Amino acid sequence: MTSTPTQIPTGALALADGTVFLGHGTGATGTALGEVCFNTAMTGHQEILADPSYAGQVVCFTFPHVGNVGANAEDEEAASPQARKAAVGMIARAKITPPASWRAETTFEEWLRTRGIVALTGVDTRALTRRIREHGMQMCAIAHDPAGNIDIDALKAAAKAAPTMEGRELAADVARTEGGDWTEGNWTLGEGYAVGPEDGPRIVVLDYGVKANILRLLTGAGARVAVLPGKASIEDIKALNPDGVVVSNGPGDPAETGKYALATIQAVLDANIPTLGICLGHQMLALAIGAKTAKMPQGHHGANHPVKNHETGQVEIVSMNHGFAVDGASLPANAEETHVSLFDGSNSGFKLTDKPVWAVQHHPEASPGPQDSFGVFDRFVGQLKGRVEA
Repeated sequence: MTSTPTQIPTGALALADGTVFLGHGTGATGTALGEVCFNTAMTGHQEILADPSYAGQVVCFTFPHVGNVGANAEDEEAASPQARKAAVGMIARAKITPPASWRAETTFEEWLRTRGIVALTGVDTRALTRRIREHGMQMCAIAHDPAGNIDIDALKAAAKAAPTMEGRELAADVARTEGGDWTEGNWTLGEGYAVGPEDGPRIVVLDYGVKANILRLLTGAGARVAVLPGKASIEDIKALNPDGVVVSNGPGDPAETGKYALATIQAVLDANIPTLGICLGHQMLALAIGAKTAKMPQGHHGANHPVKNHETGQVEIVSMNHGFAVDGASLPANAEETHVSLFDGSNSGFKLTDKPVWAVQHHPEASPGPQDSFGVFDRFVGQLKGRVEA
């Protein structure tokens, strides 16, 4: 299958199965290897591509018009210099237009270039999305050469030889290398980001590629936040005397990251420190209590996913970005399922009945996405406040 561009192709995408899409290259030049997935969000393309959970992936947007709002520094989701290594490629249907938002500080094309993201437009994204839906996410090679000098055979060979996401540890590449405090709070139009509180519960966030908005919402909920590298030890954590711990989102296979992280996470649970896991953190908490994770064929990527909250009976529309899932049937007897995806019934959250531990698979911080699950942060910090005051 090959799409037919309306001009000399300056970009190409080759899938591991040999399928090739041609189009107009933009963003960074060169070739990038990654796993191609599709994202159904209609807005927030900068935040999506800056999400460290997308490290090693090429994002195909199902919404045709991408980047017409440009980009700006306030919408940054990388919480450290290391976390700027997020998505490696982007695919869109329509050519990127000049920015039409008063908040834009640069064009989206320029932002893609500065982030090193190889991009391709003019592609039949419906055909590519159907292929992913029917055959699963594949490894791919995406190339951009302004002169159109692209070796398709070499591109196909590179895609076929690329290592798959299963068995790959990527979190260490996007996690910070040094700890520090986080003081940036919630954003308000025209005012920017608030400053965090000087008192309140102390939360330590284990960084496996944490999104900045997770830290902002924790701070906005009234917590004093310190961030440690994902490879921190239990001694590093206890030295900060935390009231709670958050195990962050991040990319890659949770079982691989767990090889160096699970011992610390299990020590946190043994110390009975209230703990919240998000996305990859949800998966690693599940592994820490003896459950299993598995690779998903298509994954969940978008800002419009329905999740049933069993505790409230409500359906929340949430943002999701994950290619691995917790096997709900493998959860131990002391783990109660709290959330489930209404798309495919996969586990989207659990809590422990004998320890103060909660976890959600979706991204309650959104950015982009609806704010239905912002209460996760208020609830977690509020429970810590009650423990501190008691």
